Amino acid sequence: MQRMSRRADFPTIVQSGTEIRQQVRLFQQRGDRVGMVPTMGSLHDGHLSLVDAARAECDVVMTSVFVNPTQFAPHEDYQRYPRDLERDVELLAERGCDYVFAPSVDEMYPSGYETSIDVGSVAKPFEGEQRPTHFAGVATVVLKLLNLVPADAVYFGQKDYQQTLVVERMIADLNVPIDVVVCPTVREADGLAMSSRNAYLSDADRHRATALYASLQQTKQLVTQGERRTAELRRAMRQHLSQTGIEIDYIAMVAAGTVDEVDTVDGPTVALIAAQVGQTRLIDNIQIG
Repeated sequence: MQRMSRRADFPTIVQSGTEIRQQVRLFQQRGDRVGMVPTMGSLHDGHLSLVDAARAECDVVMTSVFVNPTQFAPHEDYQRYPRDLERDVELLAERGCDYVFAPSVDEMYPSGYETSIDVGSVAKPFEGEQRPTHFAGVATVVLKLLNLVPADAVYFGQKDYQQTLVVERMIADLNVPIDVVVCPTVREADGLAMSSRNAYLSDADRHRATALYASLQQTKQLVTQGERRTAELRRAMRQHLSQTGIEIDYIAMVAAGTVDEVDTVDGPTVALIAAQVGQTRLIDNIQIG
């Protein structure tokens, strides 16, 4: 273990899976509730809101910082994904995080590693169609992280809606003894959902990206006004975005808590969007029912 700190209240940095697991068990043996926030680093206020939620509910808060190679396809942005562990640790110190687990790729995927997890139907549509290997990488690394950091609760953000369902399915199916807490999406003042990939946006693309949330808000307003047909809601979103130059990957309306598309908004429903803004792919969602 090490500290990257001039201050006594900085988190302890742990790179060994064996060491962090032993530390979790010691806390639990003395009756402490341990909260875990998995991240790929490049932290922003969305990540830090998860740390805040864990801090409010747990005695000990641990955050992982690991850019997971198995959830990136060969043509995606693994190599250029932003990495700045020292900055991340400083931000986590301000939020009262106790431990940071920052393993190497070799620690997580030792030589000869072959196993991966297929969580089934929840991973097939939407992001699964656009990024076929993505959710196997997500489910696998989350399970590995929770085996190494066997916390009492794990925290995720609602922005990654389908990912939360994948994780919940994996945890239920494999009997992982941990509570999953999903926290609200954190947004910039103009509505853009916070994401590490927002740093890739040019000034012009950053301005255009606000149209994603605006289209979701318009959809929610149309539902409030009585439009329940999801075909019409999708058409209105596409029309709203048609002049922006944003390339839409998909727009969908699903029953809340599922990836099942609905024809009409008759109950809790989530509107999903994924789009390419310049060279950057963004996702967002809101509940509209």
